[in-house]
Amino acid sequence: MAPISIKTVLISESVDPRCRAILEENGIRVTEKQNMKKDDLIAEIKNYDGLVVRSATKVTADVIDAADNLKIIGRAGTGVDNVDVDAATKKGIIVMNTPSGNTISAAELTCALLMSLSRHVPQAAMSMKQGNWDRKKFMGAELYGKVLGIVGLGRIGKEVASRMQSFGMRTIGYDPITPPEVTASWGVEQMSLEQLWPLCDYITVHTPLMPSTVGLLNDKSFAKCKTGVKVVNCARGGIIDEDALLRALQTGQCGGAGLDVFVEEPPKNRSLIDHPNCISCPHLGASTQEAQARCGEDIALQIVDMVNGKKLVGAVNAQVLASTFSQDSNQLIKLGEAVGAVLQSCTAAEKPFSHVKITTQGDCMKSSTSFMTSSVLVGLLNPKSGCCPNLINVLSLAKESGITVNQSHCASDEASSGVCKVEVMSNSCSYKASGSVQGGVPVLLELSESVFRQPVSLTGNLLFFKASANPQLLSSVAGCLASEGVEIESFSAPADRTGDLWYCVGISSLLSDLGALKPLVKDAAQLTV
Repeated sequence: MAPISIKTVLISESVDPRCRAILEENGIRVTEKQNMKKDDLIAEIKNYDGLVVRSATKVTADVIDAADNLKIIGRAGTGVDNVDVDAATKKGIIVMNTPSGNTISAAELTCALLMSLSRHVPQAAMSMKQGNWDRKKFMGAELYGKVLGIVGLGRIGKEVASRMQSFGMRTIGYDPITPPEVTASWGVEQMSLEQLWPLCDYITVHTPLMPSTVGLLNDKSFAKCKTGVKVVNCARGGIIDEDALLRALQTGQCGGAGLDVFVEEPPKNRSLIDHPNCISCPHLGASTQEAQARCGEDIALQIVDMVNGKKLVGAVNAQVLASTFSQDSNQLIKLGEAVGAVLQSCTAAEKPFSHVKITTQGDCMKSSTSFMTSSVLVGLLNPKSGCCPNLINVLSLAKESGITVNQSHCASDEASSGVCKVEVMSNSCSYKASGSVQGGVPVLLELSESVFRQPVSLTGNLLFFKASANPQLLSSVAGCLASEGVEIESFSAPADRTGDLWYCVGISSLLSDLGALKPLVKDAAQLTV
């Protein structure tokens, strides 16, 4: 894809100084304004192409709506639940995080809480400060031989497993994405949650917060656990139902809890924090010098790499862009947008579209189907009033417009052949176009049953018209164009000569009024590619 221009970035929270330094070294102007209220951020954000936050800044739909120039929101950390990702996607804004920046720090804090729960370290330390010497009160248990259930086996879950295995713990886990054979290579046996709950002496959660993970540990799941099970949450508040956890602590069903995160931060309800068997921290998972330096540096480097067109790392809502950072993909994206724009122009009177089908053909297109689909839709939707589609938001915009999109790939007889075929349905009528990249230039091969004898170069000002073949057609059209002060630069005719067919003329400038062609042709459209 073409590099995204980021000239100004606002950093709204305290991040490592390396973040600002890296951005400025690469020609990006940086402003740091911390502790802004929502209204202040709404007033300020319109001046920037990029925003860098940690977890305190709430990037709501209101903030995003006010961000007329914003192209990227960078989260210096892992979770993005303080960002309205749906609103950002709809506006075509990339949301990026640093997926590995705080992995080690979060894993180490998890292990610290597990060890603290087994030996009551914080409670014993507080008792000592109060002048007590109570050895019997703080009788603990070894971790050796115990079963640790890890819910969420991503980067942090994996690091927790390897460290706690060093204590002789048996590690089991659940993850709906990571294959069991992969986690088995780390020494983690995967199973369903129903199988996992009754086996665990300790449970730690490392999932994102989403509808399927809210209240993952609740009254019902606690009832299935061993009596006295101990739980840790260094991921996101709400994964463990806080009310259910308090009830389980009060009855002894849960023997202890280590919490670094809460539904409300800071929590106003102190019942859970004040329970003697609850160890709590003020969201310290990423609060190490190393993690902060790593996250600040990572988010800056990721933004710079994206701006320079090198690669895209950490984009949570723009996976389609990840495979577009090459010269070949740039040409294919231009092809898709151009083919979509041609169909949009030539079917202008027939909208709205109800169905779009994109088929890629040939080995060189095999990995390009997803971004080719998006690029075609960008071309199709681009002129729509109030609509600013890009590769990030175009699928959601198409869905909102009631357009059904289908994409597929088929093999080609020639391994090197790469063709993009598009069919749109509008008012029960079908319109088709196909194109490819030849000599580094996007070309149109066919338009609604008209196969061009010479492929149409999809660059510059193009005039398409539909007419029956006759010897005087070109000269008549040329004369009409000349009378409007427009010169013909190229001409592509269909191979077939029967019926009403599409022709294409490359022209020096667009016509001020297509009506001048009405006496000569059945239909006409023009565009600049």
